[in-house]
Amino acid sequence: MHKKSAIVVGAGIVGLALARSLSEKGYVVTVFERSAKAVGASVRNFGMVWPVGQPDGHLYERALRSRAIWKEVCEGAGLWLEEAGSLHLAYDALELQVMEEFAAAGKGVRPVELLSAAATTALSPAVNGNGLKAGLWSRDEVIIESRVAIEKLPGYLQERYGVQFYFGIAVTVVQANMVVAGGKTWQADEIFIASGADFETLYPEIFTANHFTKCKLQMMRLAAQPDQWRIGPSLCGSLSMVHYKSFASAPSLNLLKKHYEQTMPEYLQWGIHVMVSQNGTSELTIGDSHEYGDVHDPFDKQHINDLILAYLRQFAQFKNWELLQSWHGIYAKRTNGETDFVYEAEPGITIVNGMGGNGMTLSFGLAEEVVRHK
Repeated sequence: MHKKSAIVVGAGIVGLALARSLSEKGYVVTVFERSAKAVGASVRNFGMVWPVGQPDGHLYERALRSRAIWKEVCEGAGLWLEEAGSLHLAYDALELQVMEEFAAAGKGVRPVELLSAAATTALSPAVNGNGLKAGLWSRDEVIIESRVAIEKLPGYLQERYGVQFYFGIAVTVVQANMVVAGGKTWQADEIFIASGADFETLYPEIFTANHFTKCKLQMMRLAAQPDQWRIGPSLCGSLSMVHYKSFASAPSLNLLKKHYEQTMPEYLQWGIHVMVSQNGTSELTIGDSHEYGDVHDPFDKQHINDLILAYLRQFAQFKNWELLQSWHGIYAKRTNGETDFVYEAEPGITIVNGMGGNGMTLSFGLAEEVVRHK
């Protein structure tokens, strides 16, 4: 029997997730990546798999499925992964009220609970206990080292499933059942475009017509903490609650937003909410900001990094604050509130995109759903 074939354009997390799911369904898969390795948004993030940020229902379930697949592939590929969980921290009565409401709404649905200040600082030695009212503890969240994982997973997929990867070869033409890459023509039964914000280059009209913009985020990494000191769960300031859609289940969220509009307007202006995760070598990844538009300044704004660090120091205390690296990433995001974009450009050609900043959290689950319907 003829085995179906598929070509995937892009070796970031969406492309890798599609390659895995297609292989699981029996496809012979070929992946093209224009760079020598993936260098886009898939490696410019916290490494957070973040179910706590997804609203109840389908997206939360998709996040949990992605989490399970991450555990499976990291074990198979010998990659570091930590089931760290997360802590959102409240230093204000209104922040505490939103956390109480979120925990109540998630009872029986999510593994979340509100901890006293003492229990919170006992869970993480990195939490600043001064003025702390409570912590929202969620057990769902997982941390991987995205830079390493995205680079190593192609080898795992090739070894386990026979996926063929071509790095440093750009796809320049896509037509039904055929692509042109590196001056050669390649054919397949199905073609999937998973090239992140770059899909605008191949399909500018589709990008323009389907409510897309681009988001620039700024992030930093602090040096390894001494003696392998660990912060425990990933830590979040309460600003994160106005960023993630899951917290809309809290009736007081709009009051909190108005409070921040009055007290922290510059943070809202630059889309700043502050989080920190720790990798396997004890380095700390911190961020981030969100600037939206079709074209972005290629230079980072130091005052945004200063704002991030100032807010971080309000709720976190580290052994080493040495700045190791700073960078920015750019990803495609829908402006109409949709959380993904699965679109048949023509028969046999499917664009998978538009997860905003949730690629690490949702891609494996979404890829399974896309392939299931093929």
